[in-house]
Amino acid sequence: MTSTSMQGLIWTGSYTADAGGSGLGIGAVSVAPDGTLRWLGVATEAPSPSFLAVHPSLPLVYAVGEQAQTVRAYRRSGAFGLEATRPAWPAGEAACHVAVDPSGRFLVVACWGDGQVLLYELDDDGELTARFPAAPARDPHDAGRSSRAHASLMLADGRVMTTDLGHDLLRVWNFHPGRGLVLDHEVVLPYGSGPRHLVQHASGSVFVVTEYSIEVAVVQPSADERTFRLTALGPATKGGGLPGDSAAEIALGPGGRHAYVGVRGTNRISVLDIAGDGASLAPLADIPSGGDWPRHHLVRNGWLHVAHERSGEVVSYPLDPASGMPGELTGRLQLASPTALVPAR
Repeated sequence: MTSTSMQGLIWTGSYTADAGGSGLGIGAVSVAPDGTLRWLGVATEAPSPSFLAVHPSLPLVYAVGEQAQTVRAYRRSGAFGLEATRPAWPAGEAACHVAVDPSGRFLVVACWGDGQVLLYELDDDGELTARFPAAPARDPHDAGRSSRAHASLMLADGRVMTTDLGHDLLRVWNFHPGRGLVLDHEVVLPYGSGPRHLVQHASGSVFVVTEYSIEVAVVQPSADERTFRLTALGPATKGGGLPGDSAAEIALGPGGRHAYVGVRGTNRISVLDIAGDGASLAPLADIPSGGDWPRHHLVRNGWLHVAHERSGEVVSYPLDPASGMPGELTGRLQLASPTALVPAR
């Protein structure tokens, strides 16, 4: 595969029959410079690979098996194929997110069902070699709720931040070889907000989209950069959250000037302006997402690609480089129960 086509290759996660979906596994989609989407085929069959991550330097893709409670490595094979390298490793209940350390030392899996955060060490070939459960979360609001770990983010300083949607909690960890993740500190968000996914801005601020309250929280490092603190919390959409809504993904635009939040239910993508210092965000506009249940979206090469789980399609919008606003819907590709869009390297 040429370098040009590699730049246009996207891996797609899906829900398969074990989770009530119609997908078959990890898919491969190509994106042309004009935004046209083309289905290449099923890269490999897998049980509900609802989220994926790509090794930073090796031809490996990691996928959780959400219902199978597993995580597994797949190696590139041919133009767009993937082959399982070794047996799957056990994860936790409803393993819903996986992320890889930028240095390729480990990966982290978040499990929504039982709240587990799991670290897996990787060898020089990118294979999983050891599994370490992190310390379980405790509800800081003392409400007796279940822990719901949902995502992890590799921070610029080498630490790891994870979300706990059930406990309204952000947890910051240090990696210790042979021990896994050791808790550094926690950031408590308002009761019932439900932190889901998160991204880090070039300023160092972390933006966290809250599934339940449909907001974006800004957490910033303290003056000594040792701890993060909640510094702002505002609406994720121009029109506000409506009954039946739940926020899903947040992604940064080119240059870190805009953020894009997907809202399921009313099926919107919200465009937010980011202050230059990363201290605040302001909603600019809400646009129709182009389908039903925008579970995940990707901003890449001047395009916004949105995966709609329930209507079974991925759509593409061109982004205005100055305003950050999406233009007319350009591409639409039917795709069975898509859950994640992850670019190949």
